[in-house]
Amino acid sequence: MRRWHRDLASAAMVLSTLVLPGCARTAAQRAAPRQRQITTTTTAASLPEASIYAHTGAGDLSDKVRGDRAVVYVPDTDSARVDMIDPQTFTVVGHFAVGRLPQHVTPSWDLRTLYVDDDEGNSLTPVDPRTGHPGTPIPVTDPYNLYFSPDGTKAIVVAERLHRLDFRDPHTWAVLASVPVACAGIDHADFTADGATMLASCEFSGDLVRIDVEKMAVTATLHVGGQPVDVKSSPDGTVFYVANQERNGVSVVDPVSMEERRFIPTGAGAHGLLPSRDARSLYVSNRKAGTVSVLDFATGAVRATWPIGGSPDMGGVSADGTQLWLSGRYHGAVYVIDTATGKLLHTIAVGRGPHGLCVWPQPGRFSLGHTGALR
Repeated sequence: MRRWHRDLASAAMVLSTLVLPGCARTAAQRAAPRQRQITTTTTAASLPEASIYAHTGAGDLSDKVRGDRAVVYVPDTDSARVDMIDPQTFTVVGHFAVGRLPQHVTPSWDLRTLYVDDDEGNSLTPVDPRTGHPGTPIPVTDPYNLYFSPDGTKAIVVAERLHRLDFRDPHTWAVLASVPVACAGIDHADFTADGATMLASCEFSGDLVRIDVEKMAVTATLHVGGQPVDVKSSPDGTVFYVANQERNGVSVVDPVSMEERRFIPTGAGAHGLLPSRDARSLYVSNRKAGTVSVLDFATGAVRATWPIGGSPDMGGVSADGTQLWLSGRYHGAVYVIDTATGKLLHTIAVGRGPHGLCVWPQPGRFSLGHTGALR
């Protein structure tokens, strides 16, 4: 969400909250740490093959990522940098400069590169996940967010400011097609199980748009009202869950009929959506309420609501599934939550504008983008 679109309620919350000391760093923290490899005591979880999350269970790491450095990458929109957190010590161990207004850190389809989406910098900063070192920025116009078609043939740059989706070659970054959208604030998306259809949210006009991925064309629009933000598919791929931060809950949307089947209240400012490692639950970050709701995928019921405080936003689940990591969008912090108890384990001070953090490495065989929507 862009800085000039932050609502008054969120601004008031910032002013009434003490600022966490996230800018000062010790010499040891500034120094580049030795490379760490991910370790887990959890064996790969067995999930139903029919689930689109069949290969994202606890410990089910691809061989391509097993040697990658274990890091939580946190883009800071206010300082054009990325902070790096060691997930074993829960400390900031380094940071690097990127382009202006970095919004999300996105794994590439083949899991071999992480891209920092430098929105106003009009670039993608590639990061080597083996070392955590950034490379030469790639010129790309208005990359608020970034996705990849499930077959890996297309990169889809969400150009929010320009009201369009740019389909690009994921290797050369040449534009294949620019698809205009007749809505405001297009920003998050997900795909059907067969990969043929993409559903994207338009935060500022209250719309959802359906896109034919092969034809690269909008095929339908649904007005749900409020401010729809994050989008995630159900495990069977038949419906989409859409967080709505103004309606304070989650829509369940049929992508074929383009109808809202039901609405599930969760909490004020429902914003981010993350499936659990066993694909039984969906974590919903309620940014204004300072809580996380746990939805049951099978029934749609809210099984628990965890009081976290602050402004929980986007993030990821640890490889073993025991921790939920979320950025504190307006509190200069990252939250680490125990997924078994809902207890807040750590609040880690980072830059003033943390947004779409990426926990790496993650289970899965390929990436659909955002902050780690793997399958």
